[in-house]
Amino acid sequence: RRVLTPSSGAAAPPRLAKGAMANSHLRGWFEEFYAAIALSPLSHWLEVAPAQLRSVHASSLSHGDAEKWVKGVVSLPKTEVTAMNLTDPVYFGLADDVEEGTRKFIRNVLSTMRPWRKGPYHIHGIHIDTEWRSDFKWDRVAPHVCDLKDKYVLDVGCGSGYHMFRMLGEGSKLVIGVDPSELFLCQFQVMKHFMKRYEATASTTPGNTSEAPRSSAIHLLPLGVEQLPELKAFDVVFAMGVLYHRKSPVDFLQQLKAQLRKGGQLVLETLVVEGDERTVLVPQGRYAKMRNVWFLPSCAALVLWMVRVGFKNVRVVDKCVTTVQEQRKTEWMTTESLSDFLDPDDPSRTIEGYEAPCRATVVADC
Repeated sequence: RRVLTPSSGAAAPPRLAKGAMANSHLRGWFEEFYAAIALSPLSHWLEVAPAQLRSVHASSLSHGDAEKWVKGVVSLPKTEVTAMNLTDPVYFGLADDVEEGTRKFIRNVLSTMRPWRKGPYHIHGIHIDTEWRSDFKWDRVAPHVCDLKDKYVLDVGCGSGYHMFRMLGEGSKLVIGVDPSELFLCQFQVMKHFMKRYEATASTTPGNTSEAPRSSAIHLLPLGVEQLPELKAFDVVFAMGVLYHRKSPVDFLQQLKAQLRKGGQLVLETLVVEGDERTVLVPQGRYAKMRNVWFLPSCAALVLWMVRVGFKNVRVVDKCVTTVQEQRKTEWMTTESLSDFLDPDDPSRTIEGYEAPCRATVVADC
């Protein structure tokens, strides 16, 4: 298979019209991704990836604060990071690694990137208490996932990458996340900055022989799954909290299947309702105050969809009602959260009168 790289003349790295500094650093982030896949089963992605990323940002950064977020990432200090953990809890650096002034500076940078929705993270003693306790979801999902050691993994709708770091912590060979949000991209790059600082610190520590996960093995791209070619190369594809946002859920399932190699595994988590294989809720207007919710199937209907698309051994492995302990307002996300989306007189219903959010995890083979 012929491998194309940006330096071969096949395509140039993405360029941004808004700000040379942001352009330069985004280009660098994407070039790290190109290098990571060049000698992998994903190498054929290089035939289209640079053009895809260039088209996404061809005119400008779309969000008005995006350049500020990029500058925030770039401004982070090169601290000494003596410890890192990608299991539970996820943290980069200890409080004692830095002086209080440095910690305040880092906290101020992080504050400019609110809201922080998926986590939690800890950086040099700073607890980013995100809206979602994403560790709760991982604890429900992980026991049902195949061994991730040395696997090529795709996380669709990855947010700021919390679950990606957990996947890497399980020994994945390469983890790629896709999510079109520029805020999520910059929040993810904050974590990568401190992950690289850990690598730099370890490299200068006498006698250090630890085999920590590598920053070169985890990448987030500001793309949607519909923009990906049919790679048919990932061992495991995760899609958690995305299906109900798609106008065509069957097309979405086909897009996920197109990323998996034969014998690969899909891990799908989504909102569901009670009912049989003919039951699907299509909200009139909003659902739990969310505008972009289209289809909430029953577990039986979802399994039927997946079988029709061609997945095998489809099984529902977990189902639970979302609680206000898992999704809530915090210092790092101060606007409305789950408690505001439920009927105050009947928390088993949404404010619109629908069943309260209940999530199911379905695992299937390709």
